[in-house]
Amino acid sequence: MSKVSLSKRLIVFAIAALLAVAPSALLAQAQEVEPIVIGVAVAQTSNVALLGQEQVIGAQIAEEFFNARGGVNGRPIRLAFADTGGDEAGAINAFQTLINRENVVGILGPTLSQQAFAADPIADQAGVPVIAPSNTARGIPQIGRFIFRVSAPVAIVAPNAVKQALKQNPDIKRVAVFYAQNDAFSVSETGTFQQTVKDLELELLDVQTFQTTDTDFTTQITNVLPLDPQLVIISGLAADGGNLVKQLRELGYEGAIVGGNGLNTANIFPVCQELCDGILIAQAYSYQYDSEVNNAFREAYKAKQEKEPPQFSGQAFAGIQVFVEALTNLDNRKPLKDLDLATLRAELREEIMKGKFDTPLGPISFEETKKDDGSPAGGELVQEQFYVAQIQMDPGGATGRFVFVD
Repeated sequence: MSKVSLSKRLIVFAIAALLAVAPSALLAQAQEVEPIVIGVAVAQTSNVALLGQEQVIGAQIAEEFFNARGGVNGRPIRLAFADTGGDEAGAINAFQTLINRENVVGILGPTLSQQAFAADPIADQAGVPVIAPSNTARGIPQIGRFIFRVSAPVAIVAPNAVKQALKQNPDIKRVAVFYAQNDAFSVSETGTFQQTVKDLELELLDVQTFQTTDTDFTTQITNVLPLDPQLVIISGLAADGGNLVKQLRELGYEGAIVGGNGLNTANIFPVCQELCDGILIAQAYSYQYDSEVNNAFREAYKAKQEKEPPQFSGQAFAGIQVFVEALTNLDNRKPLKDLDLATLRAELREEIMKGKFDTPLGPISFEETKKDDGSPAGGELVQEQFYVAQIQMDPGGATGRFVFVD
């Protein structure tokens, strides 16, 4: 037999052997690179989309950022997005879709606290970890054991803006409050604001309510202006809150304005334009915070949006980061490929609870909470750094920025 014939036979044998094992080998390889699916349930439509759009951007940047760095020990993540709209029914539908159709390991969302109180119990009952990127109302982690948040509770953050207003004008004594009575977060936030007014021994002149769907605030404003307030505090969302600011100024109010977390977005700039100028808003995120991960996030955001990242994007990024790092830690301890979905979700909850994460928000962790009956509940955010920013609008009012103040 010639050397050529022998070589051909060896090649044939090698190819046959490869073909014999290829299907199982290829299947194993496909399983190794199959993405880990994380759900993102935020508002992409309705008036709440002014906030949800920023969360989508932050989550997308996180997906690209962590996949470029190897995902979860070499396994990529994939974000599955579901639109919650602006109501409870939308959030419930989004959660059910992500849990039952997309088979996600966890969910980032929803946008509103009002939605969280409706949808989070569904995830908790299914044993699916939820990380809230913007739910700051009292009682969110107490919904259930699988519920976490990277959005600091309003009781911690909101008072800082009122204190800053007094720092800028120590003569402030008379305060009026406006809040959206159909939004759980706004109701919770106004409670904190009103208690802060009392604690600082200021005079609470009047409390006016409105709906997040309102566009005309003439009645509420004309009830308040004769009382001559020096500070107005608004708890609402971007669209209604921005319109309220605009109409306050147009009807002659010249005093200080403190906005709640729902106004904490550049998307209010087109609503109140140059009349947004001067609003003070407490912050749980600063693009100026100097850390490796925040600097990287900031540059990625600016490359896409050509502006500085806002709080809602920073919190969404942080939420995805917590999932990725907790999954990585779990995979190091118990390979994810060996876990069924229910077990993976349960183990992921434990990794999140005990983890420490260096995020764009700064170092964060979670502490166990309890329900009113003393039974175990979810994880409350532990965060060290908070800020206050003031809106500065450019001439003409088409653009503006949040400027951090001391």
